Amino acid sequence: MIQIRTFRAPNDPEACSKFIVGHRKLLEIFGITQITSNRQDWVDDPNTIVILVEHMETKMVYGGARIQMVSERYPLPIQTAIGKYDAKIFDLIKEDEARGGTCEICGLWNSREVAGMGIGSYILSRVGVAIAKQLPVVSLFVLCAPITVKMGLRLGCMVEKKLGNEGLFYYPKDDLVATVMRMKNIDDLSLATETEREKILALRAQPQQTILEKGPKGEYLVKYDLLIPDFDESSQHTIVAL
Repeated sequence: MIQIRTFRAPNDPEACSKFIVGHRKLLEIFGITQITSNRQDWVDDPNTIVILVEHMETKMVYGGARIQMVSERYPLPIQTAIGKYDAKIFDLIKEDEARGGTCEICGLWNSREVAGMGIGSYILSRVGVAIAKQLPVVSLFVLCAPITVKMGLRLGCMVEKKLGNEGLFYYPKDDLVATVMRMKNIDDLSLATETEREKILALRAQPQQTILEKGPKGEYLVKYDLLIPDFDESSQHTIVAL
């Protein structure tokens, strides 16, 4: 059975190492070596939450993603990635920090063993939005490849057209395009599709459960363990929809 669990990065160095190796291998297949979210300093950051996809028995890692919160020591990967092209990204992040905190879903990948199951294209991003509710944040950012922009729109994110060329940048290489997307209010899922909204709310209401998921390659069981250590209900924010 596949398990998807969350933890603070410093709490499981071995799992972080597996995450890094798997992510790097996938990027190298596409000739990408200089992507900011692949830097390894996040493993020591307690404000980085790792979402790990693994086989329950063998602990083989099939993929993952991270949610990184802004801190004085660690800027968001998106700041490092596009800040040199458009400094307004710093203003947007400061704006959201002043409103109550922000974060970024980054480093999303899945291995070939689970390709076509919908884990990378659906589940990991959905989990990221779901668990953001447990964190002291009001918004989230994501830097999307062209193939994942639809994923962001399904979840209720919007293209941040104040940046770059209507939200578009050439990154991480001159022949690749990335789109900045932002969810200004993690409590407002009105722009998400009905299906995604229901699934996100279900994971928020019951972060520990087993679900029969369905992807292009058929059905499979997933055990979700999405309670983030050291973040309790007292740290959650209730934000009025903008």
